[in-house]
Amino acid sequence: MAGYADDLALAHMLADTADSISMGRFRALDLRVESKPDLTPVSDADTAVEQAIRATLGRARPRDSVLGEEFGRTEAAAGPGIRRWVIDPIDGTKNFVRGVPIWGTLIALLEGDTPVVGLVSAPALGRRWWAARGHGAYAGKHQHAATRINVSGVGRLADASFCFASLNGWDEAGRLQAIVDLSLNAWRSRAYGDFYGYMLLAEGALDVMVEPELSLWDVAALIPIVTEAGGAITDYSGRPPGDKTPAIATNGLLHETILTALTTRRVPG
Repeated sequence: MAGYADDLALAHMLADTADSISMGRFRALDLRVESKPDLTPVSDADTAVEQAIRATLGRARPRDSVLGEEFGRTEAAAGPGIRRWVIDPIDGTKNFVRGVPIWGTLIALLEGDTPVVGLVSAPALGRRWWAARGHGAYAGKHQHAATRINVSGVGRLADASFCFASLNGWDEAGRLQAIVDLSLNAWRSRAYGDFYGYMLLAEGALDVMVEPELSLWDVAALIPIVTEAGGAITDYSGRPPGDKTPAIATNGLLHETILTALTTRRVPG
């Protein structure tokens, strides 16, 4: 995997460290949980994972900047460059603090504004997903026990498994009725939430996953995995998702159908 092999190997090493820390705190009786200014929870595991990843990146990639959910942006020690690591130490913190095993560490490498490497590690599920631009998407327990993954070939909403997150968020975005209509017209609808719906989409188990708003650290790692698996992930306008934008992910075949429904509030027949 010329060009990104070393970066992907580093991402796996970072994930190994993250998994060790997070699993050691998962369901711990002394887990410390606080509320951030936006009232979302942050645990001592979130901060410890991000600190450990930042420490390794500072040594291994001194020319790369880092953006993380808990500690913001840090410029490269060796000076500014075009490469930036984007980290969500625990995506699904609300699950984590309640003992639900659907949570994971998200690690992405961006060149400019383009995510070129993405890795999602969900140690409580015993699974990882990863991709590098131009080299396909993979899933398995670790890098050397991997299977290439691909999105589904479902082409009709009536045959599709539709996944969504945050009904309150869709209500605030003024698109709740569109989500309800899509759910009623799809073959099956579920709300898995956070990274997991996107990974099931990349594996071909789901056909659509939509969220009303994500931060960059929520979505950067997902983009290479979904697109390298053959899917599409955009905002309402068809551009790649960014910071504080919606994320509309599909198997590609259903993308225009879903975008039309969410932007015109009309479910195509």
